[in-house]
Amino acid sequence: MSQNDPKKNEPKTFAKTFEGNYFEDFQVGQELIHATPRTVTAGDMALYTALYGNRFAVQSSTEFARSCGLTQAPADDLLTFHIVFGKTVPDISINAVANLGYADCRFLNPVYPGDTLSATSQVIGLKENSSGKNGNVYVRTTGYNQRGEKVLEYVRWVMVNKKSPQSPAPKTEIPDLPDTVAASDLTMPPGLTFRSYDRDLAGSPYVWEDYDIGEKINHVDGMTVEAADHMMATRLYQNTAKVHFNQHMMKDGRLGERIVYGGHVISLARALSYNGLGNAQFVAAINAGRHVNPCIAGDTVYAWTEILDKAELSGSPDVGALRVRLVAVKDRNPADFPYKDKDGKYDPSVLLDLDLWVLMPRATN
Repeated sequence: MSQNDPKKNEPKTFAKTFEGNYFEDFQVGQELIHATPRTVTAGDMALYTALYGNRFAVQSSTEFARSCGLTQAPADDLLTFHIVFGKTVPDISINAVANLGYADCRFLNPVYPGDTLSATSQVIGLKENSSGKNGNVYVRTTGYNQRGEKVLEYVRWVMVNKKSPQSPAPKTEIPDLPDTVAASDLTMPPGLTFRSYDRDLAGSPYVWEDYDIGEKINHVDGMTVEAADHMMATRLYQNTAKVHFNQHMMKDGRLGERIVYGGHVISLARALSYNGLGNAQFVAAINAGRHVNPCIAGDTVYAWTEILDKAELSGSPDVGALRVRLVAVKDRNPADFPYKDKDGKYDPSVLLDLDLWVLMPRATN
């Protein structure tokens, strides 16, 4: 190009922007360090409560939390999950078709106002789909606080578009994941004790002994999703996924509207579960989970829970663990507990099917 060429001084277009990774950009064993560290504030916790109406006492009251052996009210476990998850979106799922599932998620340390969270991920599996247009990426993500302590670790798999359908398929590697986190691997917040637990202040008389395996609980209440709320929540977590914000990314028709971040539905269902599980103060683990159908602003979310298992915790006679299936549905009575047909196909109203371990007090006196 000659010095007199008028194109020489034209500015470069998009030279410094990052459009995210596509399926062919991932390799098994790849390590990803995610931007940007995020300091959790009391304002974040207050906004989280404003979005979902959580009423669990430990996260609502510093005095109640101190009576349970903690230094102050911690952030809701799912707020921690969403913030760490949001860190990963620009690198892992900005070009995703859908987030497919979770496994082996353990909450390892509580997060308090003033703690700074960061995240890293490792690619642990890849599988190109038969269409040749996308593939599934499996990652293990770890969230850390400012002291380098792990606060959270989980696996998720996500369907990511290919940049070029002609790109060669990688070797298929699917990780071997546990069906559930073993009760012996559950971690309690340091110092936690329910010896002086006040059921009246917590708002529920029911403790670990009062729940039976196989029992199903209709949480009764519902909450309608507003567009402003779900977009504000997703921005709170610095989640940049385009389908939650960018109308130009959407197709015509009902799903031409922005899709609600699946984590928003998780938090709604958890908040609704207070009515029936009001003493389930902590989420200790997510064993497995699926976002079954999309949620759109205007949908009303209801929830029900099935008790799957119970576990005593070694060295903690006043704390018990319940394994629960938390199912969120839209625009239907949650008392209609059958959520699959005889062939195992989900009802179209089902939004979320989540398998959790939760911690609650035991009747020690």
